[in-house]
Amino acid sequence: MIEFTTLFYGSALLFGVLIIICALRVFLGPTTPDRVVGLDTINTLVVGSMIALGAAMWETLFIDIAIVYAVLSFITTLFIAKYLEGGED
Repeated sequence: MIEFTTLFYGSALLFGVLIIICALRVFLGPTTPDRVVGLDTINTLVVGSMIALGAAMWETLFIDIAIVYAVLSFITTLFIAKYLEGGED
């Protein structure tokens, strides 16, 4: 039977492959909103991979950092959306 740590490492590797695919969208995206969506997806995948690695290594520090990174990523996405909308407030 496959150990849980092997599954978590495998999922982290899959997240890495998906991050590379989303990086292509960021660099080759035809419009700026496509690039922003690609960057936000990369941030979400980074959070998921940090949680998977934290579960595989039994380290709660990775999960704590992932929570802070997710909040900062959300705030950054809001600021970028506000900038693209053209809001001056």
